[in-house]
Amino acid sequence: MTGRLQGRRAIVTGASRGIGAGIAQRLAAEGAAVAIVARTVDEPDRGFDGTLAETAEVIRSAGGTAAIVPAALEDPESRGRVVAEAERLLGGPIDILVNNAAAAIFQPLRDYPSRRAHLTFEVNVHAPLDLAQRVIPGMRERGEGWIVNITSGTARIRSVEPLPAGETDLDAGIHGTTLYGMSKAAQDRMTAGLAAELNGTGIRVNAVRPRSAVATAGALSVASNLVESRWFVPESLEEMVEAVTWLCDAAPHHTGHIEASLDILEREKVTVHGLDGRPIAKEQNA
Repeated sequence: MTGRLQGRRAIVTGASRGIGAGIAQRLAAEGAAVAIVARTVDEPDRGFDGTLAETAEVIRSAGGTAAIVPAALEDPESRGRVVAEAERLLGGPIDILVNNAAAAIFQPLRDYPSRRAHLTFEVNVHAPLDLAQRVIPGMRERGEGWIVNITSGTARIRSVEPLPAGETDLDAGIHGTTLYGMSKAAQDRMTAGLAAELNGTGIRVNAVRPRSAVATAGALSVASNLVESRWFVPESLEEMVEAVTWLCDAAPHHTGHIEASLDILEREKVTVHGLDGRPIAKEQNA
């Protein structure tokens, strides 16, 4: 543990489980005081394990600082309270914002319900922009800040592969990710636009995606529907978290980047650490 984030205050959304919980733990291990955001405070949501209370307990038991900020990010009024509440609980303005929370509902675009589409864009596009707009003034005043958006490879446009002969079930495979990818493409454009607007202010705005997918319980639970194939070659949670942590301390010139986690680690020769901040033995990374 380097303590390189000592004295900084961070917000991590979607921190009740998976990548978000891992990011929160790791930032806290590096010395940041972390406000963790999700709907699930004490009871798991929608059949998934993990709550904010559990994430906070892990952080606090290791000597870190965690503040619980419940919010429904699809609700403008609810998410509108997140930054002010985080600043109140952490005792000052926010230095780091990690927009990790995402709505991911996979089904064919041809009959995608408008209500679900609206929810997806509220959580994946409007909420990250809303939170960024609320932390930017304080970051500009202090002359530095870090905004990291968690994006997805589904945002990239690929040539469409024909379905196997006789295959009609588009609910399986990559064909169900179009709406989700649309929202992540919008988030990527937001990342690039904010980075350009804020260039020279000391605020770094970047986005990072898994090179393929992260081996979390949530990802693995839908793997059979998404891939079966070459597309699903999961990287470890620690690798994804390491790339996010690196971006949360990136130099002022590193802004406007939208890239894969493993690309960052390989280019910058970053050592992968556990969520507790301790280096992972090389054989464990192999």
